[in-house]
Amino acid sequence: MKVGLTLGKFAPFHKGHQLLVERALSETDQVLVMVYDAPNVTICPLPVRAGWIRQLYPQVEVIEAWDGPSEITREPEGMRRHEEYILSKLGSRQVTHFYSSEFYGDHVSKALGAQNCQVDPERNTVPVSGTAIRSDPFTHRGYLDPAVYRDLVTKVVFLGAPSTGKTTLAQSLATKFNTVWMPEYGRQYWEQHQEERRLTPEQLIEIAEGHIKREDSLMLGANRYLFVDTDATTTAMFSLYYHGQVHPRLVALAEKTRERYDLFVLCEDDIPYDNTWDRSGEMNRAVFQEQIRADLFMRRIPYIRATGSLDKRIAQVERILHGFDKFVGIGGCVS
Repeated sequence: MKVGLTLGKFAPFHKGHQLLVERALSETDQVLVMVYDAPNVTICPLPVRAGWIRQLYPQVEVIEAWDGPSEITREPEGMRRHEEYILSKLGSRQVTHFYSSEFYGDHVSKALGAQNCQVDPERNTVPVSGTAIRSDPFTHRGYLDPAVYRDLVTKVVFLGAPSTGKTTLAQSLATKFNTVWMPEYGRQYWEQHQEERRLTPEQLIEIAEGHIKREDSLMLGANRYLFVDTDATTTAMFSLYYHGQVHPRLVALAEKTRERYDLFVLCEDDIPYDNTWDRSGEMNRAVFQEQIRADLFMRRIPYIRATGSLDKRIAQVERILHGFDKFVGIGGCVS
C-alpha cells in the first residue's frame, strides 16, 4: 500500500498546497497531511487551517501537530528534532512517499524511508507563497479556494430596527475601506413581491436564503471586510410580527448567524425617523429595537453600538476594527 505524507503550517492553505495534496492523491492509496500549530506565523487557529483541508479533501487524513517544532532549519540538531517529531506523530504508520516543495524533503524522506517527491519547487506552476498571501490576501485571492478566502474576510453585520441607519453606515464603511457591502435583500424582495404590505412565511424564507446566497457571491470581492446590512434574525422577527410564528427553516438560518458573522453592530434608534410609506411608524421602531437588543442578549452575542451622527458611527466602527481580529474578537460586549 502506498501512503503519501505532506506537512506544513498552511497559513493559509493555497493552490500550491493543493497541488501537493492532489499529486499525492493521484500517486498513492492513502494521503496524510500534518498541520503544524504556528503561533509565530499566524493567529489563524490550527483547527481552522486543518478544517480547510478536511473540507476540500475529505478523503485525506489530517493530523493536527500542536506541539511540533516551530523552526525550519538546516542545522543538524534542528532537522533531527523535526524527524523525531514526525515519526512520533505517525506512530506505526509507514509512509512510502513524502511530498514537499522545500529543502527539507530530502532529509525528512530519508528519515521516513520514503521516496522524496518534490512538487513545483521553483514555484513555476503556482507562483505564490504563504508569506505573500498573508501580507495581502485580497491581491492574491486568486490563489485561494473560496472556502479559505471566506475565512480571511471579517464579516461585519449591522442590525437595528427600520430607519436606524444600517444601509447608510454599511455603504459608507465599504467606501472608506475600499471593499464591498451587502444590501438588505429583504427590502428589494419586499418591493417586488409584497401584497398589501405583506409577505408569506415561505417568502420570508426565500428572503433569508437569497440574502445568504448573494452575500456569499460577494465574498471574493471583499477586501479584508464585508459589510452586511441585516441578517436572517431580523427576517425571523418580521415573521413573528406579521404571522405570530417563525418557520423552522427560518429559525435554523437565524441561529446560524452567530457563527456566520464576526462582528455585530447594533445601529441605535437615536436618529430622526424616516417615515416612508413602507414603514410602520416610530413607535414600532422603538419596540423592534428592543426586541433585537433582547435577542442579542439571549443568544449571548457580543456587539458594539453605533450611535449619533453618521460620522460618529463611522468613527466608532473604525476604532473597533482597528484593534479587531476575527480569531481574537473584542473580548466581550462593548456598550
